[in-house]
Amino acid sequence: MQKSYVNSLYKLLKSDKNVISCLSDSGTDYDEMIAREFPDQVINFGISENNKIGAAAGLASCGKTPFVYTTSAFLAYRSYEFIRNDVCLQNQNVKLVGMGCGLSWSTLGSTHHTTEDIAALKAIPNLTILSPCSPKELECCVNAAYQIKGPVYIRMGMSNEIEIYDGEASFELGKNNIIKTGNRAAVFVTGSIISEVLEAIHKLKEEGIEIEVVNVSTIKPFDQQSVIAECKKNHVIFSVEEHNKIGGVGSSIADIIAENNLSTKLIKIGLEDCFATGYGTHKQLLEMNGLDAKHIYEIIKNKLVN
Repeated sequence: MQKSYVNSLYKLLKSDKNVISCLSDSGTDYDEMIAREFPDQVINFGISENNKIGAAAGLASCGKTPFVYTTSAFLAYRSYEFIRNDVCLQNQNVKLVGMGCGLSWSTLGSTHHTTEDIAALKAIPNLTILSPCSPKELECCVNAAYQIKGPVYIRMGMSNEIEIYDGEASFELGKNNIIKTGNRAAVFVTGSIISEVLEAIHKLKEEGIEIEVVNVSTIKPFDQQSVIAECKKNHVIFSVEEHNKIGGVGSSIADIIAENNLSTKLIKIGLEDCFATGYGTHKQLLEMNGLDAKHIYEIIKNKLVN
């Protein structure tokens, strides 16, 4: 997803002199290449995320459109007060891009995991939250964020995410989209963990269990009608996210079910109010914490068959 972000940002920098890339010592070849071509539109603040957020709010107040890019854990947690007070309270046109959401920083442990950012940030007024599932969808989210006049947070994976779209990404701001159709149950999923869900759903399909997969790319504002529609069709729905079950997408779905007096049962799949354990590749960490395709398959099957 990093390459997709850089490509999208490059196009915006080239077309609009007011777009500013705000970095924190990312240290990649892409950063250096863009800085050479757009020296007046790239600012490296170093490891100083709080100052960067405050400065981005100031840039936005002067008519600039800053894209603030850094490790998502440092952005969502370390700079929370600055996001709330400097950006969202003032409704400034700042775009926050968190890289390495979920368990992407798999070898660095829980200090670098971002598994509570949805819960922390969705309570802040004025903030749009986007969660692309693939590189192509990330491009759509970057362009949508640029069009929005106000604060936006984009949560993205780290690298080598699987592309689920054969053609163009089916993205519409504020709307969920159905990736796979099914008549037995529905699964709402956000982010790149959708590749694990699709693998699990494929295995269930081989056993005659057809599951609908709903991609949640806009977390705030949440597509309530999508949830209501699936609840009217299904007796049980699932949510899957690389995030704590508390306060995540599953919680947003639960609110909609309760507020609309719906009788559909919701099963949340995510971290069980805990920090993730283990070290290794991203794939290994998903397996260790019960968020890989095998565990998702087993949970869904057990709930539907038993």
